[in-house]
Amino acid sequence: MKICWYTQEQREGAQLGAVVDGRVYDVSAALQALPPARYPALHGDLLLANLDLIRVAINQLLPGAASIPAERARFLSPVANPGKIIGVPVNYADHVAEANADQATFTDRYKGEVREQGLFLKAASSLVGPSEGVALRFPQRLSHHEMELGVVIGKTAANVSVDEALDYVAGYAIALDMTVRGPEDRSLRKSVDSYAVLGPWLVTADAVGDAQKLDIRLAVNGEVRQQANTAEMIIGIAEQIAWASSYYTLYPGDIIMSGTCAGVGQVLPGDVMQCLIDGIGAMRVDVRAAQD
Repeated sequence: MKICWYTQEQREGAQLGAVVDGRVYDVSAALQALPPARYPALHGDLLLANLDLIRVAINQLLPGAASIPAERARFLSPVANPGKIIGVPVNYADHVAEANADQATFTDRYKGEVREQGLFLKAASSLVGPSEGVALRFPQRLSHHEMELGVVIGKTAANVSVDEALDYVAGYAIALDMTVRGPEDRSLRKSVDSYAVLGPWLVTADAVGDAQKLDIRLAVNGEVRQQANTAEMIIGIAEQIAWASSYYTLYPGDIIMSGTCAGVGQVLPGDVMQCLIDGIGAMRVDVRAAQD
């Protein structure tokens, strides 16, 4: 199942959608299946914590739901309330070589392989959907695209084993881990507003199959820059989940950006990024200056 949050012209507020055969169906009424929210809120995204209930409600609504063509929908992040966004650095060998060969750009602050460098966090406030685009905050500095497979957690996970890890995945999406280059800590440079893009929808884990065998591709203004297969990861998805859960509890809606391949590069206002992951979908992300 493909689940999204979206808006459309002449309608106020976000709608819950299900994407089927190129159309987006308004299944917002499925939210009535959620338990009432309370304050203080529990950890995690309420929808993803109750994904099984939501899926049943969506299937009941689909036959009579209104729909629009997917190209008319304005896609937001499919995760509305992530607790944290976890990044996995230098997780493709070709990107390791790329970074080592250009330390003037990538800096030599972080050396060593992925296990030595450790995971990092991006601020949840940096998260946007593809239709919201990327706003460049520091035009005098390099901002680079890093396309990745986004892994969305569906159940609370703490100290899980590699063998059990994939049982905690709600689904997958396309992710962009945007970054400002410079000497500061990763988490600062990667937490700029709009520098975490997720979309265009969440594909539930059962509909993806083997997420460790997906082709990924990113083009800027039609020029292909990044191309790889998730089989090329140094640390696979299951190990990433187990590793992260050994340091902190993962909650429904937490996002793991699973690492990028070679070909990362600068984007400028007016650029258009086209992202594709087989089995997930495609999304367009426009780049603009922050004041626009």
